Amino acid sequence: MLVKKLKLPILYLVLPCYNEEEILPLTKKTLEEEMSNLINNEKISNLSKVMFVNDGSKDKTWSLIKKYHEENSLFAGISLSRNKGHQNALLAGLMVAKEKSDIVISMDADLQDDISVISKMIDAYKEGNEIVYGVRESRQKDTWFKRNSAELFYKLMKMMGVEVVYNHADCRLMSKKALDGLEQFQEVNLFLRGIVPLIGYQSSVVYYPRNQRVAGESKYPFKKMLNFALEGITSFSVKPLRLIIMLGLIITIISFLFLVTCLISKFTNHFVSDLKFILLSIWFIGGLLMLCIGLVGEYIGKIYNEVKKRPRYIIKEELL
Repeated sequence: MLVKKLKLPILYLVLPCYNEEEILPLTKKTLEEEMSNLINNEKISNLSKVMFVNDGSKDKTWSLIKKYHEENSLFAGISLSRNKGHQNALLAGLMVAKEKSDIVISMDADLQDDISVISKMIDAYKEGNEIVYGVRESRQKDTWFKRNSAELFYKLMKMMGVEVVYNHADCRLMSKKALDGLEQFQEVNLFLRGIVPLIGYQSSVVYYPRNQRVAGESKYPFKKMLNFALEGITSFSVKPLRLIIMLGLIITIISFLFLVTCLISKFTNHFVSDLKFILLSIWFIGGLLMLCIGLVGEYIGKIYNEVKKRPRYIIKEELL
């Protein structure tokens, strides 16, 4: 009796890169060894590749990618016309890779995502999962501020009704079917951690240790992390707008009660004009109004970006 041999899946690793020339040689060597092992152990097809996505780097990142491609066909690359940010660069890589592969795994180019997760994700995919989320085991290696701010971010997202996987960044496996689903989401304001769970196919989670960055600088300083959190909340939830309504109602009630108190004090000859309190109230209400207007403006700005329908990325060069 002949046993039908299962087709090995073609895997593409997609790694967005921005000014990564310091870490790229080590990344190339590490992934080259890992992909060779996976191919030799017949876990993936020998047509599998590592695809670097150059997000408008200003250093020698693209030159290195071209060199690796010339030396070994395992490596592929695409270069965007300009810096479009991590999420757009990642999306560009996913959309190009899905046309040539069965499964795509996205990872950071700095090797902080432990490569042992690749094999675990492939095993989960073969069990029938179309999406496999890589979740870090712990945040013990993070600084106190980063650990607590990250936990606050996930709790805040959950409170706002946004479906995200706790402690999951952008290390995930997606099948071609799942990527076809992702392609149907056309929004310009990208927050893939929130979009991917909306696809709805069978998914699972695998855990892995998160390593320290070996070389180069972090591409997510505090300012970018704050912008990323704001992007995620305002892209997937209108609760902040509803909170403004509730806040306005509460302030109106407090103001009415204060007015009643002042009138009672006046008619009972106990009214005392407190200039400092009045000025403090004006500054408080003024600041609150500016904050609320700014929040509404954030949503209007997103609408403005969406209706223009500008391309999310433009690919300048491909090495496939």
